[in-house]
Parts: sequence; C-alpha cells; structure tokens
Amino acid sequence: MAGSGSRPDVNQFLMQCFINYNLQKGWFIGLSPIITANWEASRGNVWTAPFGGGIGRIVKFGAQPVSLLAQFYGNAVHPANTPTWTMRLRISFLFPKLSKEQCRGFSHSAFHSKRH
Repeated sequence: MAGSGSRPDVNQFLMQCFINYNLQKGWFIGLSPIITANWEASRGNVWTAPFGGGIGRIVKFGAQPVSLLAQFYGNAVHPANTPTWTMRLRISFLFPKLSKEQCRGFSHSAFHSKRH
C-alpha cells in the first residue's frame, strides 16, 4: 500500500501488557514485556517473547513528581541474530489531577507567598 515496491513485505504484531505492584515509600515492582511477532519471517524467527521485570520508585524533583524505572528482560524466544536480553530505563514526569480543594489551596498559598 505504501512505500517502495522493492522493499520486503511487513506483517507484524506487537503486544504490551502492564502489571504493577505498589510497595511502601513510593517503591513498586513492574512488568511490561513487549511481545512481538513478524509474520513474514521464516519458521523459528517469528516471535520475540521476553521474560523479566524491574523495580521503580516515585520521587519528587523539587515539586515535580517523577517515576523512575529499571527493567531487565531475557528473551526466552527470539529470532536469530537478535539480542538475547533487553534493558529498559524510564523517567516519567507525572502530572496528577488536583482536586478543587487542592487547587484552591495552591492558589491561596501562592498568593500569600507573593505578598509576604
């Protein structure tokens, strides 16, 4: 449908599930493997199926909440000439929705800190 007709056909699958277990003091255990299949590949080279997980923590940089995560996966099944393992490091800036009371309190405290 698109691209050069001289390129090989592409027919791929990707699935990612997320499992998270919260611990104390902002720590959590997370699993989010990315399972892929290339339906055009030769037999034995279709699937990539990782097994593993990682640990993370919610912290604050100043007033900004941030999620830090490190995950490691061994590819239990993978095509020839592809990595046997993967590592994922993630930093996510979090923007939680504030309640109306929190917003009023924030505006009120911001107003007073500017006046004094």
